[in-house]
Amino acid sequence: MKIAITGGAGFIASHIADAYLALGHEVFVIDNLSTGKRENIPSQATFIEMDVNDSALRDLFIAEKFEIVNHHAAQMDVRVSVQDPSYDARINILGGLNVYESAFKSGVKKIIFASSGGTVYGDQEYFPADEHHPTKPISPYGIAKLSNEQYLYYYAHVHGLPYVAFRYANIYGPRQNPHGEAGVIAIFAQKMLRGEQPIINGEGLQTRDYVYVGDVVQANVLALQSSMIGAYNIGTSLETDVNTLFRHLRELTGSECEEQHAPAKQGEQLRSVLSYDRIHTSFGWTPKMNLVEGLSKTVDSFRS
Repeated sequence: MKIAITGGAGFIASHIADAYLALGHEVFVIDNLSTGKRENIPSQATFIEMDVNDSALRDLFIAEKFEIVNHHAAQMDVRVSVQDPSYDARINILGGLNVYESAFKSGVKKIIFASSGGTVYGDQEYFPADEHHPTKPISPYGIAKLSNEQYLYYYAHVHGLPYVAFRYANIYGPRQNPHGEAGVIAIFAQKMLRGEQPIINGEGLQTRDYVYVGDVVQANVLALQSSMIGAYNIGTSLETDVNTLFRHLRELTGSECEEQHAPAKQGEQLRSVLSYDRIHTSFGWTPKMNLVEGLSKTVDSFRS
């Protein structure tokens, strides 16, 4: 198949590009390189440097006649969205809408979208959250992700354009940038490897669901199946607090730094964990990488 991946020079989507190419698909990476890295782009992929808000995107889609669009391009930092909601919306809402309209006008057969389970549910009412959990985002970033899902629902039901929205937990692994809330593993690992002191926000008891990028890639491979439609959580159903994460990384890096804490970030969720039962029951996906092994692979990639 002919597949366009927006944000394909970034952490997650570049791994997806690798997997799609390995399966024999023709891959086009669309990225403005604002946060993505050129060295992440597979040599076999066709690279087009373009912003998702560019009016030329529709012309590109019409000319190339993509069958699948995997939309990962985004402003990815929750805190940036809080500081500048309009900037976040221009990229994450209007940029997404430009992708979907271009896809519809050019005859794309399916859209795969990177959503966010950690932010679309907001403060969780039960743990782990399944796809029926109320969606009450408490950040502009989460609002934008949920808005994209609702636009995709519109295009599916009014125009017959199928979609999959993956509500990701906190993804980690090689190539991760130390930006955004989900970048805590990259931040801690890189600081420890440099002999610097990482700082833990608050008491360090806040928990997240950490899922390895390789497992996320396999979900995106499964999404190429025509029968996968709608929203699916991608997580591990396991919670890990920041203090535990710090101790694992300290051991793996050989660091001798002590736990140092700073005041908690205002408005930070205390717990976030996702159920993956729906995608497991329907398509057999399950996270295969345990946390310590995944952290080891991540640290090794940063070390090299």
